[in-house]
Amino acid sequence: SSGINAEYGGRRDEMKQNSNTKLEGKRVIFVPYKKVHVPKYHEWMSDPWLREMTASEPLTLEEEYENQISWFEDPKKCTFIICDKESGRMIGDVNLFLNDPDDPRYTAELEIMIAEPEFRGKGFGKESSQLMMFYGIKELGIKKFVIRVSNDNLPSASLFKKLGYEQVGGVNYFGEILLEFAVRDDSEHTQTLYEDVSTTIFTVYEEDEGK
Repeated sequence: SSGINAEYGGRRDEMKQNSNTKLEGKRVIFVPYKKVHVPKYHEWMSDPWLREMTASEPLTLEEEYENQISWFEDPKKCTFIICDKESGRMIGDVNLFLNDPDDPRYTAELEIMIAEPEFRGKGFGKESSQLMMFYGIKELGIKKFVIRVSNDNLPSASLFKKLGYEQVGGVNYFGEILLEFAVRDDSEHTQTLYEDVSTTIFTVYEEDEGK
């Protein structure tokens, strides 16, 4: 509706301020998704398992470049590339989508992918999820996060439940479960989130950093 579009339009500057933002956590660094990252991202998405877990279609490299541009210009989407702080390697990506028709201002869908196999199951997904939630709360004013997880992806569902997400309903037509996290300052889970990311450093991302 025009009301929703107006709401999105008013948030474009907020959602795109990450285009020059770099977040430094304890073991991960977030950088904005740029053209330089596309070849590695395309390599990741050639993996059928990753495509299945992220409900993604196979794309050509050229289509991936076009996607990067459209993602950057989309006022409803905020994307970071996740890098390992120690090695500087790209290990995945994380997104926030403002796609809730009933609450386009304060509800965001969180999506995370740890694409490099050796970095899975070692806490990188947890820290990256918490870091993105913290960014969403502090910079975008998000009050509720939503996660859609494949019913086959038990480790992911378990991770988010430990972070305080609660399942809503059963398995949907697409074989997914819906999990929600309500941001409340008096909530133990929200307080734990703040404590876990308390050392986060916000800096300016320089394009010539090369990663």
